[in-house]
Amino acid sequence: MANINTNEAVYDARQLGKGRMLVLGFQHMFAMFGATILVPTITGLSVSATLLFAGLGTLLFHWLTKMKVPAFLGSSFAFLGGYATVVAMGAEYGMSQAEALPYACIGVAAAGLLYFVLAACFKAFGIHKVMRLFPPVVTGPIVISIGLILAGTAVSSILTNWWIALIAILVVVICNIWGKGMVKILPILLGVVTSYAVAAIFGQLEAGKVQALHDAAWIGLPVKWQDTGIYAFQEGNWSFLLTAILAVMPIALATMIEHIGDMCAISSTCNRNYLEDPGLHRTLCGDGAATVLASLFGAPANTTYGENTGVLNLTRVFDPRVIRIAAVVAILFSFSPKFAALIYAMPTATIGGVSLILYGMISSVGVRSLVENQVDLTDSRNLIITALTITLAIGISYGCDGGALHFGSIAISGLAVAAIVGIIAAVILPGDHKSLTNKADAYQNEQKLENNN
Repeated sequence: MANINTNEAVYDARQLGKGRMLVLGFQHMFAMFGATILVPTITGLSVSATLLFAGLGTLLFHWLTKMKVPAFLGSSFAFLGGYATVVAMGAEYGMSQAEALPYACIGVAAAGLLYFVLAACFKAFGIHKVMRLFPPVVTGPIVISIGLILAGTAVSSILTNWWIALIAILVVVICNIWGKGMVKILPILLGVVTSYAVAAIFGQLEAGKVQALHDAAWIGLPVKWQDTGIYAFQEGNWSFLLTAILAVMPIALATMIEHIGDMCAISSTCNRNYLEDPGLHRTLCGDGAATVLASLFGAPANTTYGENTGVLNLTRVFDPRVIRIAAVVAILFSFSPKFAALIYAMPTATIGGVSLILYGMISSVGVRSLVENQVDLTDSRNLIITALTITLAIGISYGCDGGALHFGSIAISGLAVAAIVGIIAAVILPGDHKSLTNKADAYQNEQKLENNN
């Protein structure tokens, strides 16, 4: 195998060898696994179906984006309020949680269709005109807020067992700072495995989860017909179906803004202009299509995953092939309830320790976006927009019931409110209107000059 220069970015992982690529793929899958299975655990959706459609959704996304963007799609936390709202309303119709969830899934699928509307706007009017609505002074704080909001779940997980979490954190830090070769680019996987092993040795695993691991079958189908969104159409309760759609669709506003922020973060991390090539219209279609597919078959909404952006930052291996390997591995393991139980038995503190670093990486990318786009925070306009965006996103997420503002049956997340206010403020307040694509365009021009020379 070739020697690895861990100080340089790797855009073609084939130079590392097939074995190393496979291990890197496993790392990406582990990075997303904790948060991805948390969503079905909270909502009551199928963990195996979630894993299956995270993998299938990622492959669909890559196909629609010309195999160029190193993004993994996992469960979206933004729709948790939507699922809870639909289940609560379903109780008024005499429905159990299991009976109401398929209707929530149809609502999420309808929300996924809105991605295509925004994608059409990008295609029709061009990225520069539409992206004037999403300047760095808005998207930078949104990305910062995404990491900070998620940080609360990481800390809550860490509190379950500080020393187990500390082991995971220390292993990640040591491997990334002082590690050599593959050790340096596999800090997340090594942190997870080491912390998990220590917890098992000292009897820190939950007895119930260990028993579930023992009882789980090695092979099983990940999807049950009665759990799918399509099942809701068979039931034919059209008034409740419309109610569910209206309750869930507005959440797409937040997830689309989050998607744009993630694409900016990945572009900045990889020094590639993914906003232009393959284009936001393609990435939005990929994300929307993956969400529709997952929802119709009873899995949570998909979203471009910040955790994997954190892994890209740590490893500097930017080859989309590695992500596709992770997707295939996720699909294969979705047919093994035993494996799902193995991951489910992972100490919550282990997930928390690793997530604390990954979520911090997300916020750091947002800060870097502000710096690299030269957003002047001594300017009153920029300072007000940044302040409003961050405080609304964080304040609503932690200060309001369910982390959202409620208007009847409709709940709007803190990120959505922050994005709306930030965009409006950026449009109406006088001052510099920098495009999000400025830095990416500059990088692309530099590449062209280098190629010509």
